[in-house]
Amino acid sequence: MLMKTTPPSQDLTDEGTPVSVKIRERLVMARKRFHANDNIAEFIEPGEMEKLLDEVEIKMQGVLDSMVIDTVGDHNTGNTARRVAKMYLKEVFNGRYVTAPTITEFPNAEHLNELMIVGPITVRSACSHHFCPVIGKIWIGVLPNEHTNVIGLSKYARLAEWVMGRPQIQEEAVVQLADLIMEKTQPDGLAIVMEASHYCMAWRGVKDMDSKMINSVMRGVFLKDSTLRREFLALIPRKG
Repeated sequence: MLMKTTPPSQDLTDEGTPVSVKIRERLVMARKRFHANDNIAEFIEPGEMEKLLDEVEIKMQGVLDSMVIDTVGDHNTGNTARRVAKMYLKEVFNGRYVTAPTITEFPNAEHLNELMIVGPITVRSACSHHFCPVIGKIWIGVLPNEHTNVIGLSKYARLAEWVMGRPQIQEEAVVQLADLIMEKTQPDGLAIVMEASHYCMAWRGVKDMDSKMINSVMRGVFLKDSTLRREFLALIPRKG
């Protein structure tokens, strides 16, 4: 007599599949982009970040082995693979894997409509090309209207940290931040200036320690009103 067998559960079928592959498959099925500076938090299921940490650790150990580093005999690098994996996933690139910070928005009860500038906000990121640090400051100018959502000053810093906490290109990072703030606050105008040192220039390559990159994004009335734009730029207390 033949015994009828039940099909294995999905969990058992997927037991040997790396968690990175599962996450990637969800992204592909949803036709979502997963570039270095994209946030993929909604495609990561509970408990998978720890599995991803284990997976990155194993692959990082392979990198160290290929670099001919004796991580068994060298007391300094014995746990480096785990430390690097944790640094990437939970610290410097955390903005890829966690949802946006909760931002409480308040109505513009006093109908404020004067220029407001927040900064300098210190930001830390890494370039997508070499994973070298990008460290700098951001200034944010907002021209609200009566319908603008008001958010706390510290929330601008939290939004900036979330966007910058991914492998980034500075020009794209500033645009991403501008899009996010425009969506959250709906002002008449928004201006952002970022000044940063790129360690892909200072630490390697030309090894120029003094060069900085400065770029800006202007939205709304800051694009149309040159007087307002000059006022914002003149009020930024940049140093060297």
